Amino acid sequence: MQIPVIDLSQDEKVAATLIGQACGEHGFFCIINHGVSLELQERLENLSQQFFAQDEASKMKIAMSKGGKAWRGFFPVGGELTSGKPDLKEGLYFGDELPASDPRPLHGANLFPDVPEFREAVMEYMAAVTKLSHQLMRLISLSLGLDKDYFQKNYTTDPTLLFRIFHYPPSTPENVITHPWGVGTHTDYGLLTVLKQDDCGGLEVKAKSGWMAVPPIPNTFVCNIGDMLDYLTQGRYRSTPHRVRNTSGRERYSYPFFFDPGFNAPILPLPNLSGLPDRMSERWDHADLYQFQGNYGDYLLKKVSKVFPELTGFLSK
Repeated sequence: MQIPVIDLSQDEKVAATLIGQACGEHGFFCIINHGVSLELQERLENLSQQFFAQDEASKMKIAMSKGGKAWRGFFPVGGELTSGKPDLKEGLYFGDELPASDPRPLHGANLFPDVPEFREAVMEYMAAVTKLSHQLMRLISLSLGLDKDYFQKNYTTDPTLLFRIFHYPPSTPENVITHPWGVGTHTDYGLLTVLKQDDCGGLEVKAKSGWMAVPPIPNTFVCNIGDMLDYLTQGRYRSTPHRVRNTSGRERYSYPFFFDPGFNAPILPLPNLSGLPDRMSERWDHADLYQFQGNYGDYLLKKVSKVFPELTGFLSK
């Protein structure tokens, strides 16, 4: 079994049908002809490698603790937890560029490294993938029998945008003892994730038959749905567990972009649901997703506090 590859240049209704099938069967799909410049992608890759090649003291100049409640900046290897265990990766966190005075947690000003042209590349990439994400959510709307702009009107007029650049050292017999996974088993939190990965591989998705590798394909993005789309569809589309381990023997880089509901958007089931599938009695994390009540920000903050416990104090301010 393989994750389907969907061509976004084909007829809109055909693409929407294929995406709907993929969301229902896998929760994952790959896209080609996505419109994001290959030159921009390569520029981002080169600048990312320059940043992570620096010593840790230089990288810690933009440590996440300096980003406060905006939850932006650098974290070192082991600084992010998945299911309570440290990941074998380091990373940079970015979001929508907003004034530092923005009162919402996880919103505000970014911290950019002192690498020439880095800021410009990140902001250009985020703008391009935001445009792509709106396009994908229109197709998902159509796949669910909704108006094309349903999600944009109700959830993503002011989306929560979270962009990550991750660097994974190679797994070795020594470091896997303390950091068994680059990213442990998890599901994403929001609506849609658009992932650019390099040629190292390492991403695995939980299928009905077991864990399935998602091999890298040049100039494609891997897309998957998150918990909020699972909730909105009441299980018709499922947020699928996935994990990462870098066994390539080389440095691995990945670039996940999370396109999520507005922070204050109330999360309610979609209006046209019928013939729902049987819900799984138990999620991978033993949580009952369908009992959630509140705004997206409520769900996101609860999750973030487990990933970065030391930031809890900032996020509650």
